[in-house]
Formats: sequence, structure tokens, C-alpha cells
Amino acid sequence: MSFRNRKSWEVFILLNAAVIAFSLSLPISYTLAEPYDITDCSSATYTIHSESKEMTIMSFEFRGISRANHENRAFDNCTFFYVGVARITPQKSTAHGYTKYLDPDGDYVIMESIREGSETTMTFLHGTGKWKGIQGGGKHRRITSGKPIAPGTSQICARHTGTFELPK
Repeated sequence: MSFRNRKSWEVFILLNAAVIAFSLSLPISYTLAEPYDITDCSSATYTIHSESKEMTIMSFEFRGISRANHENRAFDNCTFFYVGVARITPQKSTAHGYTKYLDPDGDYVIMESIREGSETTMTFLHGTGKWKGIQGGGKHRRITSGKPIAPGTSQICARHTGTFELPK
């Protein structure tokens, strides 16, 4: 092999390696964002870990079911489990938690929630089966609550709206 041919071969290999590296760095192609609109109804238990007039720290667990309000029926009849912690002060309240939505087929999504004051932002973190690679999120707000059935509990319904995308 002559030097010229060897040099050409090295350039060819380097160019191909660069093209492969670049193509691997391209994002996965996703479908167009689809809306979701669900009503979550649940029962919760709370545990107070520290309580004073300056600040209260508590953990919580919600269990419930979702009903779809949008015609695409996304997340309809999912059961869910939501766990998190909250800090409440006279100035503001914050909460951070994670929700697992389990659909009737056994596939699920995990969402992260962050609440500042009365607004909760939800973000999809993970999905399995038909939800694998899910991205997106939305807002969550309480729409009604009843008188607690037992001490340390809460029974509520909330509206959860947003968009999601799945890989093609």
C-alpha cells in the first residue's frame, strides 16, 4: 500500500467515525405533542415529622384513579401512587414528589411534581411498554376535597392537564 493510499484510507476512516459519532448524538425522533387532561381522585395519608408555628415538615402518600377528560382517552383508568414531602411556612408552602401511573395494560409512567404555593408542575421522567421514552408534562391543581374520613387523611380530586410526546 502506498503512502497516498494509506493516507486516503485514514481520512476515510476518520470521516466515517465522525459521521457515526454525529448521528449518534442526534436526538430521537418524537411524535407531535399530544394533549392529556385527566381528573385524579384519591385518598391520602399524612405524617407530620416536625411542626411549629414557623414551619411544618410532612410526608404524604396518595392512592387513587384517573379518568380521562380528553377525547384521546390518554391515561384513562390509570391507578396511581404518589409519595412526597412538603414544607409549610406562614409565607409559602412547597412540596416535591413522585407519581407512578399504572395503566390497565400494566405499563406505567413516573412523573415528578414540584409545588410552589398553589401551582404544581408535573414532568414525565420514565415510562415502560407503550410509554417508553415519554417526554412532556403539565400542571396539576386541586378541584375539590371532602371532609377527612379519618384523622391524618385527605380525600381529593385534582385536574391534571398537559402534553406528552412518545418516540416514533
